[in-house]
Amino acid sequence: MAITSKDIRNISILGHGGSGKTSLTEAILFYTKNADRLGKTADGNTVSDYDPEEIKRKYSISASIAPVTVGGKKINFIDTPGFLDFVGEVKQSLSVTDNALIVMNAKSGLEVGAELAWDNASEAGVSKAFFVNRLDEENINFEQLLNEMRDTFGTSVCPIFVPYIENQKTVCYIDVIEKKAYTYDKNGKPSETALPAGAESLLEEYQTMLFEALAETSEEIMEKYFGGEEFTEEEVIEALNNGLSTASIAPVFAGSAATMAGVDFLLNMIAKAFPNPVDTKSLKADDAASVFVFKTIADPFVGKMSYFKVMSGTLKRDDQLINATNEQAEKFAHIYTIRGKKQTEVEELVCGDIGVTAKLVSTNTNDSLSADGSVTYDKIPFPVPYLCMSVVPKAKGDEDKISSGITKLLEEDLTIRYVNNAETKQMLIYGLGEMHIDVITSKLKNRFGTSVDLGAEKIAYRETIKGTVQQEGKHKKQSGGHGQYGHVKIEFSPGEEIGLTFTESVFGGAVPKAYFPAVEKGLQEAMQKGVLAGYPVVNLKANLYDGSYHDVDSNELSFKLAASIAYKEGLKKANPIILEPIGMLKTIIPDALMGDIIGDINKRRGKVLGMNPAEHKKGYSIIEAEVPKAEMGTYTIQLRAVSQGRGTFSYEFDRYAEAPANVAAKIIENAKLEEEA
Repeated sequence: MAITSKDIRNISILGHGGSGKTSLTEAILFYTKNADRLGKTADGNTVSDYDPEEIKRKYSISASIAPVTVGGKKINFIDTPGFLDFVGEVKQSLSVTDNALIVMNAKSGLEVGAELAWDNASEAGVSKAFFVNRLDEENINFEQLLNEMRDTFGTSVCPIFVPYIENQKTVCYIDVIEKKAYTYDKNGKPSETALPAGAESLLEEYQTMLFEALAETSEEIMEKYFGGEEFTEEEVIEALNNGLSTASIAPVFAGSAATMAGVDFLLNMIAKAFPNPVDTKSLKADDAASVFVFKTIADPFVGKMSYFKVMSGTLKRDDQLINATNEQAEKFAHIYTIRGKKQTEVEELVCGDIGVTAKLVSTNTNDSLSADGSVTYDKIPFPVPYLCMSVVPKAKGDEDKISSGITKLLEEDLTIRYVNNAETKQMLIYGLGEMHIDVITSKLKNRFGTSVDLGAEKIAYRETIKGTVQQEGKHKKQSGGHGQYGHVKIEFSPGEEIGLTFTESVFGGAVPKAYFPAVEKGLQEAMQKGVLAGYPVVNLKANLYDGSYHDVDSNELSFKLAASIAYKEGLKKANPIILEPIGMLKTIIPDALMGDIIGDINKRRGKVLGMNPAEHKKGYSIIEAEVPKAEMGTYTIQLRAVSQGRGTFSYEFDRYAEAPANVAAKIIENAKLEEEA
């Protein structure tokens, strides 16, 4: 039977690191006979964590696709990483799915990763459901977890398939709609069992939660509910589909990935009730083919692999589409579905389905392609990386290798930034956290054969003067034949322009006009190095007011050198200062952490400018502050530690300002030590 767009379900599996997302994906694959064993993360044999880095680290670092077929429906699961450093993969996944399944660890209570998953799914506008995992273990308090979820996420959270627990251990699972109880064998096969005697009141409570939420989806259902009438299965499925589509219902499923308990119920309900691509998005199955590329993998052996979603029409093998970004035509010579790393070539993919193709020449993540190149889709809003480290090759001459490797990694990870800073002579990589940067350096070594050491980013300071001084500069050299002679008198003072403001008020031709450009050039070159710590000088005004010359020995070089001498001597007497870069920091944090965050900003020599409630997020505030860049190096790490990942920030360079005396002294001392080294 051919799969149509209405038969497709695209689902992102989200949640806190360690909640069991990959284990659930493995259980789904094994249960549906798409894997010949139940893979385990600890054993490094899972279908979805196939990258050598993931096998080594035993956690997901990239999103992985796992399609299965249930009841004639094709379900594309995308298993995503739980750690914050890889949230770019979560954003990619949510850009092409219509549903988010948030996996919870029954033993850990409500973890911050679940809150962030909810926020990301809400931002992406997809339906939300929960799977409470690890219910095969002991010391479980499901009721408490459910109450925490409803307190945090609201009354849209309602139980649909729940455990019945005695002595903190799961006895059986209850289908809240049908009022039936089930136990599971070791292969995840259910057997109906009698409803436990103590389950009636709990079931009634859960049914009230569910049916009240279902009643909100339509007037007919509401009338039936308040009239005390029973719902038919079709009505429940339709109401659940409406509730998921409008975010008025977030159903809760329960089970265990390790024993496959509850996997059957979850899959059947996804197939029956979860939104399909054409119901929830403005996708048009009957239009000409168009695709959106949401992920790229730079494979050193296969070449570039582009992951895409068919956004309209049907994409067929050998179709040629035009990239809206650069108007380049691209041929889809081969199209594949992919499960983990296993590719299966197909002749076509319908609207809403997800596939992969290799060797697109000019196409990257976030590109839209269509028959005439006129169609564009919303780009994925990737987070900006702020944690910066310098990269130093362990082997001499590896700089080009590093640049080439990072360029390839930039194709597949848009949360990396790379800067080759000419001023500080550093290669810099920016990532979302320490783990992210560690993975980047591991990939450089394993994929591209170049090992690196990491160091701190050098801050690009500036120097200027606060005083006014008049200074003479004379260059005189005699060595037989023509000599060298240049003589200037210059007044140095603070300038309003960022660079050099050069003027002259020479009287009576003491210095001929022909040498004015040489004096100016000499000063501009000298300004590349300040007199305190060797940093470039800014905002300098220089007025050439007097001097002298020699008919035979004077030339442009002599006046350049004379200007440089005046500069070096004059600036020392003109109250030189160090300027440091200051940036605007905007931190969004839970209100309860306000005091801690302000205290941390103060420790970083920051100046808080204002605090306002965050309009888009209840219970959060935005703190705006000016903070020196030199103090921002560890802010990503510190904010994440203090807020458990709930806090976010942006930081942009604003201006240079005078560094305090104690800070300036340290900068000068470090510069001298570096020069001596």
